[in-house]
Amino acid sequence: MRYSGFKVIKEALTGHKGWKPVWRDPEPKPHYDIVIIGGGGHGLATAHYLAKIYGHRNIAVIEKGWIGGGNVGRNTTIVRSNYLLDGNEPFYEFSLKLWEGLEQDVNYNAMVSQRGIINLIHSDAQRDAFTRRGNAMILNGADAELLDAEQVRKEYPFLNFNDARFPIKGGLAQRRGGTVRHDAVAWGYARSADGFGADIIQNCEVTGFRIEDGKCLGVETSKGFIGAGKVGCAVAGNSGRLMGMAGMRLPIESHVLQAFVSEGLKPVLPGVITFGAGHFYVSQSDKGGLVFGGDLDGYNSYAQRGNLPVVEDVCEGGMALMPMIGRARLLRMWGGIMDMSMDGSPIIDRTDIDGLYFNGGWCYGGFKATPASGHCFAHLLARDEPHPTATAYRFDRFRTGRMIDEKGMGNQPNLH
Repeated sequence: MRYSGFKVIKEALTGHKGWKPVWRDPEPKPHYDIVIIGGGGHGLATAHYLAKIYGHRNIAVIEKGWIGGGNVGRNTTIVRSNYLLDGNEPFYEFSLKLWEGLEQDVNYNAMVSQRGIINLIHSDAQRDAFTRRGNAMILNGADAELLDAEQVRKEYPFLNFNDARFPIKGGLAQRRGGTVRHDAVAWGYARSADGFGADIIQNCEVTGFRIEDGKCLGVETSKGFIGAGKVGCAVAGNSGRLMGMAGMRLPIESHVLQAFVSEGLKPVLPGVITFGAGHFYVSQSDKGGLVFGGDLDGYNSYAQRGNLPVVEDVCEGGMALMPMIGRARLLRMWGGIMDMSMDGSPIIDRTDIDGLYFNGGWCYGGFKATPASGHCFAHLLARDEPHPTATAYRFDRFRTGRMIDEKGMGNQPNLH
């Protein structure tokens, strides 16, 4: 079933009796050509591109919970490609271009809203750094615009421009950035992959790998053994636990990242803002809530909830940037498990075990990377070679010294 405006009108006139389930709920087959562990955005996108671009049909995506219950539904929905380093910027620009065509690609309304993003500048040194970043973005084909304080004031007059500690001196804008409805991304990719014949298997937890003579033959699950020619792992913050079942120790730590939504308000934020003097970012959802977040909780955790000191820290950042936020009531909050790598950049690579592939270490960049991550992981699984935009995302970069440290924080995952 293809969705369209005509289909919506037809169903409205006929009692909405023609809608079908968005995807099937099959039992697993004994063997697949490719099994993808993780039914989040990255795993589902991988299945979509494997089927659509590389022609694979005998695919399974196995998810221990339900589709949309993990990090893909626990983020602040921001998409952008405003990176500095050559290892990152081409990849995230590729991802942003895929976002721009996503709804037509999967025939699903993901509510892609290119409302723009502004990273605020609070010092002369920060202006120099953002000028450098903007030039790097332009050299890699992205858009970037350096704004002075009056240009920012014209768009966001309610910000605290006269703060003695954190005066706003300008901003780096990317007009093509914005937000996307996170749940709809998962549903759209799942529906598309299912339409190509992939099996989306929910409530199917992986309990181990079957490895013989250095080759991965499949996965042990709560629904029995599932054989596979290749196994791809894309489970975000659970990467360490999953790959530990295969005897691997990853250069990754798991940390909880909290996000918050206020009560619904009338339109007040035209785009996405990030606070340059602290870690705070905010946008407004289509339902009117202010969606915002900040720093990690700072300690290793697999919990999908956080602690109150970080809540206080995030709210202090919001108050410093836009004091009027103090009048809004907090509606809900949640936590996602971040897979924080040693240099703050991801890994899309083969492992030393034949037939076992890994996708993880996304840190804060997981949601915005979803289309490119799926596209590049599908390329790797189909052709056994890295996609041109993901050649730097290898395991061996930590051994060879080719780290991609975007923030310059060194090998301390919770600082990236």
